[in-house]
Amino acid sequence: MIHGTMKNQLQCFPQSLMVNIAEMYFRAWKKASGGILEAIERTCIQDFMHHGVHLHRKSPVHPKVRKLLSYFHQQKLRQGVEEMLCRLYQPILWRGLKAANSEVRSNAALLFVEAFPIRDSHLNNEEMDNEIQKQFDELLNLLEDPHPLVRSTGILGVCKITAKYWEMIPPAILTDLVKKILVDLASDVSSADVRCSVFKCLPILLDNRLSHPLLEQLLPLLKCSLHDTSEKVRVAFVDMLLKVKAVKAAKFWKICPMEHLLTRLEVDSRPVARRIVNLLFNSFFPVSQPEEVWCERCVTLIQMNPMAARKFFLYAYEHTAPTNIAKLMLTIRRCLNACIQRSGARKEQETDDDEENEKENTSVLNDVLSTNDSACMAGLLEIIVILWKSIRKALDQNEEAKIYTISKFASVLPEYLKVFKDDHCIVPLIVLASFMPASAVPTFSCGVLSKLRNMEKSDYENKYSILIDCLCRWGQVGHILELITDWLTEGLPQKKNKKNSMRQVRIQETVESNPELALQYTEYMLTHPMNRDCLLSVTQKKLNQLLKALGAVKVELGSFMKASNSRPYNIDTALAVRAFSLYCRLSIHFQHKFCSEGRDYLSVLEDTGVWLESQILPFLQTCGSEEEVSEEQFKVLQQITEAYLTVCKDVLMVGLGDSSFQMLLLDITFAIVDTEKGWFCMPLLLSILKELTETYLTLNIQSANEETATHLAAVQKVFQKILENVARMLRKHWEEALQLLRSIQSPLGEFVHTVQCWSSVYIDLHHGVLSTLLAAVVVEMGHSLLKTSNLEDLDPPESLSHLPPLSNCIMTIIIKSSNLVKSFFNELMDSIASGDIEGIVSLSASLCIIAVVNKGKHKVSCAKDIASTIYRKLKNHGDITMEDSGCIERALFELSVKILDDLLRP
Repeated sequence: MIHGTMKNQLQCFPQSLMVNIAEMYFRAWKKASGGILEAIERTCIQDFMHHGVHLHRKSPVHPKVRKLLSYFHQQKLRQGVEEMLCRLYQPILWRGLKAANSEVRSNAALLFVEAFPIRDSHLNNEEMDNEIQKQFDELLNLLEDPHPLVRSTGILGVCKITAKYWEMIPPAILTDLVKKILVDLASDVSSADVRCSVFKCLPILLDNRLSHPLLEQLLPLLKCSLHDTSEKVRVAFVDMLLKVKAVKAAKFWKICPMEHLLTRLEVDSRPVARRIVNLLFNSFFPVSQPEEVWCERCVTLIQMNPMAARKFFLYAYEHTAPTNIAKLMLTIRRCLNACIQRSGARKEQETDDDEENEKENTSVLNDVLSTNDSACMAGLLEIIVILWKSIRKALDQNEEAKIYTISKFASVLPEYLKVFKDDHCIVPLIVLASFMPASAVPTFSCGVLSKLRNMEKSDYENKYSILIDCLCRWGQVGHILELITDWLTEGLPQKKNKKNSMRQVRIQETVESNPELALQYTEYMLTHPMNRDCLLSVTQKKLNQLLKALGAVKVELGSFMKASNSRPYNIDTALAVRAFSLYCRLSIHFQHKFCSEGRDYLSVLEDTGVWLESQILPFLQTCGSEEEVSEEQFKVLQQITEAYLTVCKDVLMVGLGDSSFQMLLLDITFAIVDTEKGWFCMPLLLSILKELTETYLTLNIQSANEETATHLAAVQKVFQKILENVARMLRKHWEEALQLLRSIQSPLGEFVHTVQCWSSVYIDLHHGVLSTLLAAVVVEMGHSLLKTSNLEDLDPPESLSHLPPLSNCIMTIIIKSSNLVKSFFNELMDSIASGDIEGIVSLSASLCIIAVVNKGKHKVSCAKDIASTIYRKLKNHGDITMEDSGCIERALFELSVKILDDLLRP
């Protein structure tokens, strides 16, 4: 009775208490005798053994039972314990190791490994040897088990047992067991878990120094495991190499060559790369040796693998103090200075003491480095940048060190820019300059804006980004903004305003305006958080000037749409659309930044929506008329509309759109879905409907009113119109419609699931959306049945893939949620009962839908009720059986009867 109570409470006990409970059972066993002893062994201890083997691994009680049994295993040296364990495990453990269930075999293996060796002290030597040999055979069987979980457990067991009893196990058996693990299971192609277990368990074996000679011979066979397809195996392999290095079992580079390690470091993920850096750190950053050696090793690493060198120093700060990182940066600087000096370049002006220091610390590299080796020079410069980035926070906290570091690099930067002309060197030098104040590098900082102004088209992508980063870090983003605004103003026709055209006095350079580059600069700053924050920190007046310059493109886009030969002034349509998109995006960024000052910028977006509705969307209505737009005009129209709707969707998602904006957006969606050519907007419109629905339903919870109900009714009408347009496209433009269905699958699913989740808040919308979906599926399914050419082939669809396209799309969404399946078929039941769905075609279509869904994982709970209702309805169509056998109605009736027989069968 006490044991039963204890078992029932096990799941409530903390893990830490299990040792005390185990000790209580053990003391009771030690003190007992006679019948009580036998009862404790059979009823209590053996009961725990049985549960230790047969409990599910995921059971919260399983680890606690194992903890309790482990206490008994640890007492094996005490009198009578080993004999008792052997006797009580006898009918349970060996049977468990042969069980059909893999989890039972794995549990049994865990207990077997902990209790090993399980032996009866009364056996003679020969019998004991035979018993131990049988247990070693069991270990080998575990390693050959068909299930990966058992093999993994076997690996753990072999490593634990061999590590503990290495001296007592015959060498032949040791070799067989270790070879089985390292040769066969380390390359087990059927399971990454097994391969991972090998490298996770080998450190246990490495803790026994006697195993090192054998492992030193076998571990090199595993070098290709570093390139395993599974990340967790690669992680475990490098962890194993770290253990080899820690216990000095072997030279890790003899197990896995340095070339392999560097190749993996170059391309692998963060978890693996960080461990490889830890493994190689003392080799390439020996902090106990002079700084000259650090630089030598750095150069060696760059020459071996430049990309791996970048990765190495990217994580180097995790393994040493910021002081050492700064010392390495300055050592590399002295090394570069010495290279420049040897090549005959003009030497920087430094103190005599510093010059002496440079000569002393760079002598070993005299014959290795040259400024002509641009790859190595670029590598060293990149390493300086990476190291500086890694200790920027530390430098910010130590003003003296920061000033010293800046002064040292600022003094040599002009010389570096003169000597290192290769593009691969220029990029890190510019990034390095951005880490310093503009006043520290005046010669360079004064020319950055000029470089941006005179940028060649071939240099756009490669060079402007780092120059913009420089100006942003220096707090000079206003200069870029002024340049962008000037170029856009000159590139687009503007109404001249003398007041706004006043500028501060500055040197003018005769450079042709470049609106394309202006847009690239703006887009780059807008898409990078640091630069975006700098841009939005500029005065509101300058930002308004930028917005006005971009907004002028609307006039030109409108003109382009009205006349077949018209083009936006001075820029092509692609740039015009790009400018329009930036105009919309900037409007909402400015609204978020200056929201405390009202809704001025939201009004700008609303005005753009009014312009879109009046100037652009009417061209979607001209299909088939004399005013039909050209292919190029339609493409521009499509891009403009998608750009605007994308921004509006984002406005709703971040909660910046108020009721006025939401109403305007709803009007625009109506205008689009009322056109035949607005199909390209369907995915975006569904996403917008989803956001509007969530907003309106939230308002309905807070305060239900007629206005919210009107808006939700409008949402439902727009949704219905979207499905009607998709159905119409399927009839007229099959290929385009199939592509459209693929694009709307995700947003349609999100909208439908949103409506389902909020079904209790506003039932009318839930009913309206489900009835629309149901009507679309039933109508299309019925139409598909009527088109069957060979009535003998008329069979219910086998799966969703056999449904017509729109029905397949909708039902794929429905069956993802059991609640949605239930709601959908309740709607079907109500529609059939009320007479909204009637006629042999619609009833047959309904049965086909039920049949195909019922074959999936979500069974239709009301299937029999719907089938019974349809059966009663079909009685009204009994006279169809009198028709000719070639009649489609008769074929549908017979199909319906066949499906009903399957559904109503007990």
